Amino acid sequence: MKRTIPSNKDHPSAITDLLDQEANRRVDRLHSGLITILLLIMGVNLILNLIFQNWFSLFLITLIMIILMLPILFRKQHAVDIPAEFHLISVIFAVASLYLGEVQMFYIRFWWWDLLLHSSAGFLLGVVGFLLAYLLNESRRIELSLTSGFIAFFAFTFAISIGTIWEMFEFGMDEIVQTRMQKPMLGDDSGLTDTMFDVILNMMGATAISVMGYLYMKRDERFFVRRWIRRFAIKNPKLFKD
Repeated sequence: MKRTIPSNKDHPSAITDLLDQEANRRVDRLHSGLITILLLIMGVNLILNLIFQNWFSLFLITLIMIILMLPILFRKQHAVDIPAEFHLISVIFAVASLYLGEVQMFYIRFWWWDLLLHSSAGFLLGVVGFLLAYLLNESRRIELSLTSGFIAFFAFTFAISIGTIWEMFEFGMDEIVQTRMQKPMLGDDSGLTDTMFDVILNMMGATAISVMGYLYMKRDERFFVRRWIRRFAIKNPKLFKD
């Protein structure tokens, strides 16, 4: 059965609505402050890596800065307002994987850093896939009527696909630019074991979020993404069916 975007009926209490609004304002302030600080840090790193001609680090920092400015780009090009929660997830993961992991070499300094990020990557990519399919299903611009099972399956395959593309990117960078994005692991210097562990962890995270999303749509069970969906709908009312 097709679900609809959560509406104000989900929060009948005026006190609850006020608390939600205050929480949203706190998240927005946190988001604005964090993005400003990160832009300054990345700007300084961009200049330093340009001076010292660290081209790979320069490339990664440029990617991070593009991700930091995504809400502005989407608002101007597509008239879509990305809620702070969505953007914060993308930013935190990009900084943790590209800046801390690669530029600051956390993957080498801390053996568990790679495992932590790839286990959470599948989960977060599954959230993105779920939101994408769910919002497209409710969009007034696109005539779709997707089942709960298909949306959950799409979230799973989306996370697996993006994770696989990332592993292909790592392989390409290692072969073409001679980087070391595929790390030695458990005595395997080829990087194959590292890649397979990444794929397996990514799949586990994607499975978890897909099952949670399916239960939310099918049985109306609690799902932390529900509030994010509602915020997106409130910020972009023209995108959704009545």
